[in-house]
Amino acid sequence: MDIKIFKASEDDVPLLHKMQIQSFKVLLNKYKDYDTNPGNESIEKIIERFNLPSSTYWLIKSDDITVGGVRVTGKEEGKYRINQIFILPSEQGKGIGQETFKLLEEYYKDARSWELDTILEERGNCYLYEKMGYKKTGPLMKIKEGMTIVNYEKQTISNDICN
Repeated sequence: MDIKIFKASEDDVPLLHKMQIQSFKVLLNKYKDYDTNPGNESIEKIIERFNLPSSTYWLIKSDDITVGGVRVTGKEEGKYRINQIFILPSEQGKGIGQETFKLLEEYYKDARSWELDTILEERGNCYLYEKMGYKKTGPLMKIKEGMTIVNYEKQTISNDICN
């Protein structure tokens, strides 16, 4: 399996929207978090985010077939955030997410840290992020009964001064 990422163009927004809806559908149906779930976002919201100067959408390809997307924002110099990462349901569990994280870290060579958040009750997501070196940070945010958002951060370059 050959995983690659490509910067998305504005022409890719309809495809990103379609994949995002498909990828988050299970979680939307499970948690019914219609105000916060990316699976309930309009294409206009994605276009708005696409046009933010600090925002970059990437297409995730497996063997030259587009299987997902990821949105990265630069918060400040050397500090990045993965806002959404989504893999089509038929392609999940194949290591594509792990490889995507590695490719993003290779691309953003200046990254000192990465942030993301997920649903605490989604143990598989938490396991993946922790396996990739992310640590839980900050307070938990209860969205509703049985749904809690947890923040993660990964330090990629030591801020210590070496002698």
